[in-house]
Amino acid sequence: MSSLAVALRDSSTMLRRNLLHARRYPSLTLNLLLTPIMLLLLFVYVFGDTMSAGIGGGGPDRSAYIAYIVPGLLLMTIGSTVVGTAVSVSNDMSEGIIARFRTMAIHRGSVIVGHVIGSVLQSVISVVLVGAVAVAIGFRSADATVLEWLAAFGLLVLFAMALTWIAVGMGLISPTAEAASNNALPLVLLPLLSSAFVPIDSMPGWIQPVVEYQPFTPAIETLRGLLLGTGIGNNGWLAVGWCLGLTVLGYVWSTSKFDQDPK
Repeated sequence: MSSLAVALRDSSTMLRRNLLHARRYPSLTLNLLLTPIMLLLLFVYVFGDTMSAGIGGGGPDRSAYIAYIVPGLLLMTIGSTVVGTAVSVSNDMSEGIIARFRTMAIHRGSVIVGHVIGSVLQSVISVVLVGAVAVAIGFRSADATVLEWLAAFGLLVLFAMALTWIAVGMGLISPTAEAASNNALPLVLLPLLSSAFVPIDSMPGWIQPVVEYQPFTPAIETLRGLLLGTGIGNNGWLAVGWCLGLTVLGYVWSTSKFDQDPK
């Protein structure tokens, strides 16, 4: 078999292994998935009327706020899901299975590829579930065209790929699962410091640069524009640039750490 065929075969085997682990131990994924769902319900039903009046400039109408926060929560769902990837990678490294894999005649990079593809698939499924909850409580995207829906889906997959590679690197440098979870926590906290819940211009001036110049904000603004049929300006290019840059950074970081001989 050619080296490419071997890589594809071994990567598919590792993907099945990771999906099997996720099916047998769903508690971690479900716990991480509950965070964006609980935030969605909290902000809509507790703060929704007040926030809608502030954003829309009119009377309280939580439907306006649902439309505003759903794009940010979809990306936050990805950030929450990939925390499980960091924990899973750390477990593999600490439990000795990677040392066994190193002695076997399998493609070296297939272990990481299996984790990455499995995590992206789980992220997409999680986004669909959170999106279904959002639709059930009133979110609508009537102004988006089919092309905009496809672009939104592509952005979500690309963003999931970028964060997954970063999470893999975090898992590889973490000595324990708890450390991996803590190291990956910024992927959950960064959406809170973005335009996910309130517009940037409503924030204090000293924090606006932090909010504006981070990867979640342009991705949120792009996804919001695509789903609601509004303009996205330069945010589209910024979002894609952040995704590609983080993917390359995460790939180089993860592969270099994985290729290091264990001490």
